[in-house]
This record gives sequence, structure tokens and C-alpha cells, in this order.
Amino acid sequence: MLVRLNRANHTILVALVACLLVSCVTIKPTIKVSQGPGWYTVKKYDTLYSIAWRYGLDYKQIAQWNNIGVNQTIYPGQKLRFSKPAKRTVATITQTQAQTQQSQSVGSSTTKTTKPAVPETAADKLTRRDPGKWIWPTQGKVLNTFDAAKLDRRGIGIAGKQGQDVIAVADGKVVYSGNGLAGYGNLIIIKHSDTYLSAYAYCQERLVQEGMAVKAGKVVAKMGRKDNTAKLHFEIRRNGKPVDPVKYLPQR
Repeated sequence: MLVRLNRANHTILVALVACLLVSCVTIKPTIKVSQGPGWYTVKKYDTLYSIAWRYGLDYKQIAQWNNIGVNQTIYPGQKLRFSKPAKRTVATITQTQAQTQQSQSVGSSTTKTTKPAVPETAADKLTRRDPGKWIWPTQGKVLNTFDAAKLDRRGIGIAGKQGQDVIAVADGKVVYSGNGLAGYGNLIIIKHSDTYLSAYAYCQERLVQEGMAVKAGKVVAKMGRKDNTAKLHFEIRRNGKPVDPVKYLPQR
């Protein structure tokens, strides 16, 4: 009887030890870590310029990272790379060179397919050089100083009357006219050169469409309201980064 009891105790003890050992094992959940670059999915009414503006990026860099032209149409659902792609390996470069040499050796009868060049428009001609001078986008008192670290102060607010004229500060091309950027209301973005863009936010009415050429002084919008105050929010971006507009606009 004593032997049987010891055997039973032994069995119970083994079972208890096994349970304790299992309880001490930490089972880590599977964590999926993305090793790829950041991506953005294009939404309705997005343009390359509005996307770059929203994230404080240079539109030229986004175009380069995605191997597209700055004037190329983008479509809802399209995915855009938001970081510099990794360098191609030596094997990939060698393979590409071999394919190029093979295509060249096929013969003169082979037709090479190239991307058609986008014809330069009158609006594009206005953006060949940086603006020689700037003018104020509207009349009124400046309401705040510039602070790039604060979203609502990456430009200046100019007080006025609702419906007051808002004008282009320099020659350029309208690259965005819409209300799809949260926090900006009715917004117009004008490209003045490969370096400079300007933006006019909280508009009551937009009077220009994307792709239009505008001369300095052209009325592009009517002033709207923000926080129960009639005002224009105005920004200048240099290579995608906000800069103090007061340093570019003439003294008054």
C-alpha cells in the first residue's frame, strides 16, 4: 500500500513539475515588421503637389523616387513611394546592361519604345526661373509671425474683409485648386519655379483651375473666414519646406 501511494505521489509530482515548466515558458506573439519604405495611396482629387504640400516634402523628390514626371497624372489607388529607393545591386545593373546590349544588337529594324515628352505649356514657361520679385497676396494686417514648427503658423495670416480679392504673388502655374487638404479649407497652390510654391488658404471662392497660367497680380480667389475672422492664410515653400513669407514680400 505504501509503495502504491509513493508511485501515485511520484506521478502527481511529475505532472506538477511539467505544468510549472510550461507556465514558465514565455510565448512571444508573431510581430510583422515592415522592412520596406513608406508608401502613400493616392486619394481622389490628390495631385503630386498637394501630397508633397501635406507632408512637407519636395514634389521633385517624390517624382524622382517613383520614376514619374512632375506633370504626370496620378490616379486614386496608385501607391507612391515616400522614401529614396535602395540602390540597385551590381547583379541587377549587370543584367540591365546585358538586356540593353541585347536590344541594341537585334538590328536596325527594332523599334525602340520611349516615353513621349510632355510638351511645355504656356504655364510651364512661366516657371522657368525663380521670381525676380514678389507682391503681397492681399491688403490687410499681418496677424501672426512665422513658425515652421506649428502647423497653423507655417505661413502668415492676413486680416481683411470676406470676399476681398486674393492675388497671385508672382507669375506661375496653378498646380492645385481644391479643398482636399485638411486644415486649409479652399486652397490654391501656385508653382512659381522648380524651387518655389505659394499657397492661399481659407478662400471663400476659388477663381482658377489646375493647369492655368497666372501672372503676378491676377485675382485667383476671394478671401474667406477662419475662426470667425475674415483672413487669408498665405504660405511660401522652398524645395518643399515652409519659409517665412515676410522675408520675400516687399516691405510696406
